[in-house]
Amino acid sequence: MASITVGPAPNRVLLTPKNSDSYFYTQMGCLDPAEHHGISVRISAPPGTNLLIELTAAESCGDDGAQTASQSSQDLGWTFDGTEKVYDIPFSKFGSLGTSKFTTVLFGGFSRAIVLGPIGSYCGDFHEVAGRPLSEQPIPSTFVPTPAGTAGPLVIDRFGSQESNALGFWHGGDEGMDLTWGSGTLTIKSSDPDLSFYSQLSAGCGDMAEYDGSYLHIAYSGTDAFSIALQQHNSACNEEVQPYPETWDSLEAARYATPTDIYIPMSHFNINRARTIGIAIKGFYKPDPVTITLIEIVPSVPTGFRIPSKLPSGNLIFACTRPNSFAFAIDDGQPDFAQQVLQTVREEDIQVTFFTVGAPLLDQSTNFSNVYNEMISAGHQIALHSYTHPKMEGLRTNAEIDWEYRSDIDAVARTFGGMHTPYFRPPFGTEGARMRQRFAAVSGSPNPYFVQWSVDVEDWLWAETGTPEKQLDAFQRDVDKGGNLVVMHYLYPSTVGYLKEFIRRAKATGKQLMRVDQCMQDPNAPPL
Repeated sequence: MASITVGPAPNRVLLTPKNSDSYFYTQMGCLDPAEHHGISVRISAPPGTNLLIELTAAESCGDDGAQTASQSSQDLGWTFDGTEKVYDIPFSKFGSLGTSKFTTVLFGGFSRAIVLGPIGSYCGDFHEVAGRPLSEQPIPSTFVPTPAGTAGPLVIDRFGSQESNALGFWHGGDEGMDLTWGSGTLTIKSSDPDLSFYSQLSAGCGDMAEYDGSYLHIAYSGTDAFSIALQQHNSACNEEVQPYPETWDSLEAARYATPTDIYIPMSHFNINRARTIGIAIKGFYKPDPVTITLIEIVPSVPTGFRIPSKLPSGNLIFACTRPNSFAFAIDDGQPDFAQQVLQTVREEDIQVTFFTVGAPLLDQSTNFSNVYNEMISAGHQIALHSYTHPKMEGLRTNAEIDWEYRSDIDAVARTFGGMHTPYFRPPFGTEGARMRQRFAAVSGSPNPYFVQWSVDVEDWLWAETGTPEKQLDAFQRDVDKGGNLVVMHYLYPSTVGYLKEFIRRAKATGKQLMRVDQCMQDPNAPPL
């Protein structure tokens, strides 16, 4: 093996193979297939991972004469998606060994690094459910006294019209969201955590500060597996200015819900409520529908309703806060293009922030560890971008979210001499309450930064088309609107080739180019 590391979670070991001949085994004593029908093991591995499982058996306990048989993970019907699941190894799949005493299980033929969890025998026929999900690990919750109400009620939406809400402002869903309108009802069904339904509270900056002691109430039936966000307008109160919205705070519906009602203190939304735009129902992580009949703000909650404590959820940022600053925040890429990127930023004499994915960082064949160490030596900031690059809010359980964070944090710490950072960029920009709460909980940074963007070069849209120069148009469009925080990748030759021009245009604004932590005026950032 290239390395065997205890972690990133308790009772787990990270196996990084040197090549396809690498293996890891554990002895089982002497298991009788009449009493033990197979073995269960917890594994987390990136999508597309393959491995080999080899069992050793003897005719009787203590017999030195051993036989072996093997099955591939595909033979056993295993698939991996980056989350930890329970995989079963039924003895019946190993042919003639089925009448012998099983002594050893060996894992080999790894195509990628995996995290191996506890292994144990089982009785009964479990193997038809290969890759069983783990049970939910809920966030510990405390409750606080219900504060006295202030203003309200204010009816926001009764879903009487598809065009506007009860306040006369727009409401509607993102393209692709499954919306079914009834008589005073709206049923939302979504399995994409990126899609949202919006109900606006104002046409510009709505001052909701008078409701700080009141509660957002949503009457519903069905799933509560989603987030509720309150959006904040930019300081210009102008939707033509970037960023729009300026930010929002997302709260987990299930923490504030009974089977029929959701009550959230308005003060739990960590935004400037004097510049409120509206409410978003978003971050769906299960495909089950929810039917909503009422959204309102009320001065009190029913007797007996318990208000949970507000969990830390960090800062969702789309723009630099330092006056006249501009930051290039560059996501994952191809090692072949890294030197060109470094040469360009060196020639332009600027420092940038790189967001790294953990799994490729630990893969020695990518050379990413050397690449990013060179970036650090040049004064650039390194930050987190998950372990396997999933849509974090779309993961079903807190355990799956935690594994992504802990694995990424561990990969960065081991690669860069114990480095720790509170900066995280969500893959695909997918944000929601759970992924924010869990990062604040497991990272040791109760007030972390979730870094989005106000300048999108749209390399994902244009880089591999016949018109890659449209990346320049997208960059200029957002800069002209006041955007100052970039998202781009070094995945494509055209994007990397345009980097010098992106930088030239950013400098033309007169703003000073710097790292993200510097542009956020982080006191722990290096001085300019």
